[in-house]
Amino acid sequence: MRGFRGEILSLCHDPAEVPDAVRYDADGLLVVEEGRIVARGAFADVFPRFPGLAVEALNGLIVPGFIDAHVHYPQLDRIASHGEQLLDWLERHIFPAEQAFADPAHAATVATAFLDELLRHGTTSALVFGTVHAASVDAFFTATDARSLRMACGKVLMDLGPEGLKDTPESGVAESEALIRRWHGRGRLTYAVTPRFALTSSDEQLASAGKLLADHPGVLLHTHLAENTREIAEVEARFPDAADYLDVYDSFGLVTDRAVFAHGVHLPDRSCERLAEADAGIAVCPSSNLFLGSGMFDFAQAERHGVKIGLGSDIGAGTSLSLLHNAGAAYQAGLFKGYRLDPFRALWLATGGSARLLHMQSHVGMLAEGQEADFVVLDDKATPLLARRTAGASLAERLFASQVLGDDRAVRRTYVLGQCAWDRDGVGQAA
Repeated sequence: MRGFRGEILSLCHDPAEVPDAVRYDADGLLVVEEGRIVARGAFADVFPRFPGLAVEALNGLIVPGFIDAHVHYPQLDRIASHGEQLLDWLERHIFPAEQAFADPAHAATVATAFLDELLRHGTTSALVFGTVHAASVDAFFTATDARSLRMACGKVLMDLGPEGLKDTPESGVAESEALIRRWHGRGRLTYAVTPRFALTSSDEQLASAGKLLADHPGVLLHTHLAENTREIAEVEARFPDAADYLDVYDSFGLVTDRAVFAHGVHLPDRSCERLAEADAGIAVCPSSNLFLGSGMFDFAQAERHGVKIGLGSDIGAGTSLSLLHNAGAAYQAGLFKGYRLDPFRALWLATGGSARLLHMQSHVGMLAEGQEADFVVLDDKATPLLARRTAGASLAERLFASQVLGDDRAVRRTYVLGQCAWDRDGVGQAA
């Protein structure tokens, strides 16, 4: 059993839904036993309950490990690729890069680098796209399981993909089911049925994805929705009888409480009503939407309809794996449409909100008693400018400045199950 003493901040609910969601201990103590939090609260209250407890003082703001609700690990090396919007960007930059993941050794190398980067940025859990190759998911889960990380991933289904990067409805089902048997529920791993988006799968494959979801009720559904206006127009042309883009997925049984739709930048109110009704949700990816010129997510619309949302980096269209950075980008995207995203709600979206979206909320995201001890130590003096801006500031101002000015440099340490998995200063980093 170990104790971690410091300034502790988390949210137990979405502050847009429930008042008094912030849980803050200015001088707090986390008590961790066998990777779980067994007590949390003010140091003066908690420490006397554990005589002889070894306590480590952590210098910085302790927050839950960040949870990336939408990211593509095979696109890591295509971050910052110039010159195109979504569909042309896929053809020019992404599809050629993903073809290399037919090689298991290449997939393993990138998976290792990707996880190193996540931990360096303070991200301890994520919902992750693989490629069409089953080997890409095996490589990712192998690397993830070795680090005891809580992660979700799935093989991409795309029988209408380009040559060298497509499956068939039959092979997609067979490979997905084999991966589910091999990985789902092993350690801290979750499988996600992953049709890339409506245009890359035949009707037969979309129907088979719905059946996979129904046959395996514990898995997630992970795909893209209403990201780009040209994409939406092409979906409308292919599915003229659908009420809207979401209705295409709905007609194949893919709109459920376990469905995570990335982006949702251009949604009619009908789609938002249906998402809320089904308890499906949106992974908001602001830096990606800006980089590809896709548009700005409408936070007010989602809040008005009660749509649950989380925060994603969407690497490689996103420009940073840092969910601090993406929280700052979310504020800017919201303000573009007149919505002032509160810094505490932004933290919720990057932690408990994404956990709820990914059905991980009983395990991670809130630093609550009984949860797994995944947490991050933030340094709001990581750069001279950040230190200057946060000197003497309130907690809300410090948090907001860290989201706007912070990035991986502001992550002092990352802990997984109470063990240090990343240390910026090289002290105590896990092997």
